[in-house]
Formats: sequence, structure tokens, C-alpha cells
Amino acid sequence: MTKIRMFLQPWMVLALLFTARVQGSSPSKSDDIVVRHLDAIGSQTVRAAVKSRVVRGSLRFRVLVGGSGGATGTWDLVSSGRMLGIVMQFGMGDWWGEQFTFDGSRIGVARPTASHQRSEFGDFVASQGFLLKEGLLGGELSTGWALQSLAMNGARMQDLGMKKVDGKELRAVQYLSKHNTDMQVIMYFDPQTYQHVRTVYSMEQRPGETGDIRTSAQQKEPRYRLEERFSDFRSANGLTLPTHYELQWTEELQNGGTRLFDWDLVASQIRQDVPLDPANFEIKQ
Repeated sequence: MTKIRMFLQPWMVLALLFTARVQGSSPSKSDDIVVRHLDAIGSQTVRAAVKSRVVRGSLRFRVLVGGSGGATGTWDLVSSGRMLGIVMQFGMGDWWGEQFTFDGSRIGVARPTASHQRSEFGDFVASQGFLLKEGLLGGELSTGWALQSLAMNGARMQDLGMKKVDGKELRAVQYLSKHNTDMQVIMYFDPQTYQHVRTVYSMEQRPGETGDIRTSAQQKEPRYRLEERFSDFRSANGLTLPTHYELQWTEELQNGGTRLFDWDLVASQIRQDVPLDPANFEIKQ
């Protein structure tokens, strides 16, 4: 019996090492989704050749909850490498629009109101700088798209399987940022084309302690939800990108009130490798 055990032990070790090596070398489901998604945009050669991009079009802004009214205007999304600039101009009263920038090291959020203050949405983006730094906001319309820079960002993806969203079966993957743990980021992909069609960001904040039990008991946890939707994909010059981009931002306040803003953006022009002035990635006050 002793000889048999001595004979089997090396064999078992080799088998275990071989199994571990095979398992370690096989890509995860989330890795496969990312690869298929990037291929759906364009080949690696074509994507790598694009150094900058300009997206322009028209927008419609609406206050759906917590007020009323709306406006129309224009929007621009410019990117060069990981640098990003987003401008939405809709001129609603004393609020002219929004501007967000990332110059490769610093983020910028405009103060677009008559009183030179940020909007509620602007405050939210400023507090969640990783949305700009990691190339999340704007999705694949940007050359710095987060899924092209996972290793650089130190981010991970976790496959969540199939989920039904608005009556459609979509492949869900959670984006796990190295620099943010408060916000949940779920991306959704068309299971047939692997095009990225939606990202949902959600978070809760615990109300601050006041020392007054009666006040603390009445406080609710502020909740925030940002949803990006991408559709109307069109192909040109070896790249397939969405031409319809919608943003919806919801803020549930401690006092029970709710704000819901909606931006509906349509791209009329997408241009590659456009020379860009560095001023595009700086806030214009």
C-alpha cells in the first residue's frame, strides 16, 4: 500500500497543476463579453488607429419630475485618447446647460447658472469624478471608452447573466471600479450583436447623524440613479457607433422629493481624427 501511495502522489500533483493551468488560461465570461463588444465597434486595428473623435447633434431636455418645462439645443462630445469634453447647451431660464471635461489628469464641471453655481446634476458628476476619469460617461462614443482601458483603470467586470430590461433580454455585466465603491455600475449588452445599449449607475447615501433621534428617524437615504441609453447604431469607416444617446438622472431627496431630468441627444455628425484644441478639455466659464 505504501508503494502505491508513493506512485500515485506525483501523478495527482501533476494532474492538479495541469488542471489549474488550464483553468487559469481560459478567459472568463466577462472577458469574452468585453472582447465581443469591442469587436462589435470595430477591429482592434481600426479602433487603435483612431486618435480623436467629434460627435455633434441636437438635443431635447425635459424636467419629468420635480418641476416642469423643457428646452431644445445642441450638444458636442469631443475626445482624444482618454481626454473628454461634453457640452450640452439648452438654455433653460437661468441654466444655460452643462459642460464636463477631463484633460487626462483633472476633471472639470462647469457652473452654468446665472448665479455661477453648478446644477444638481453637475454637483452629482463632480462628486463622482471616476465617471469622467475612467471613460464611462458617454460610453463608446468616446475614444477613452472605459472598456478599452480596463487594465489601465484597474477595473474589473463581473458577468451577471441575462436580465430582462424593458421587456428585452440583455446581457448584464457589473463594472467594478478600483477607485469607487459607493456606486453600482451595471452595463447591458445586446446578446446577439454585443453592442452596449445601456449603463445604469445607482447609489445611496446614509443621512448624516444629527444627534436628534426624532430628526434622524424622519430622514430618508438620498438615492441617485443615472441611466445612459444607446441606440440607432450606424457603421462608417470600419466603426459602428450609436447615433442616439439618452441620459436620465434621478435624485430622491431626504425630504421625500424627487427630481428626474432627461436629455435626449441625437448625433447628426461623427468625425474621426479631427485636430482638437486643448481648450476643448478645459471648462469655459
